[in-house]
Amino acid sequence: MTRRNVVLSLSAVGILVFAVVAVLISRTDSGDTAAILQRETLERPYSPHFGAQDAPVTLVEFFDPACETCRSFHPVVKEILDDFKGDVRVVMRYAALHKGSDEAVRILESARLQGLYEPVLEALYEAQPKWAAHGSPDLEEAWKAGGAAGLDISRARKDMLGPEVTKVLRQDNEDVQAMGVKKTPTFFVNGKPLSSFGKQQLYDLVKQNVLEAYSR
Repeated sequence: MTRRNVVLSLSAVGILVFAVVAVLISRTDSGDTAAILQRETLERPYSPHFGAQDAPVTLVEFFDPACETCRSFHPVVKEILDDFKGDVRVVMRYAALHKGSDEAVRILESARLQGLYEPVLEALYEAQPKWAAHGSPDLEEAWKAGGAAGLDISRARKDMLGPEVTKVLRQDNEDVQAMGVKKTPTFFVNGKPLSSFGKQQLYDLVKQNVLEAYSR
């Protein structure tokens, strides 16, 4: 082989190696970018959350305050927070799929501005049978429930129409579509969807992720 051919061969090998490395870097960057985008879509800075901020396991729930199944899962979510105290953080996201749910979400967001998110959420779930009749919701009953939990109704009715609350509803709706959420509740545990729907399945998936977090 002539010196010229050797040089050409080495150049070709170098180009091939460079191309392979470039592809691998591109794939890695794409994967990292996709993961970052998914995290941002699952959780926004404003999203209400319960539990330790630095918990190794994050449970994201897309819920509708008018959803009966969400109401039935709520005690399980609280049990998870209690059983895995310090190890699990729950992030609440809105999927207002029922008639009247938009206003119920606005009540919750107005409560959050008053530092009353959790008690008003509990009150809306407790009174859900009164106000969330499918097809004909009675939102005044929802307001009464919020007021009984300490909500300043007059202030909340003003805040609920403000740009801050409206922005939350709009962004959560976009994220619901981006994540393909079709029903409530929909859960993600450390970014992974709950593949087999059920209360015990949710508890077991969280427990599995907690155990994995401490086995690394």
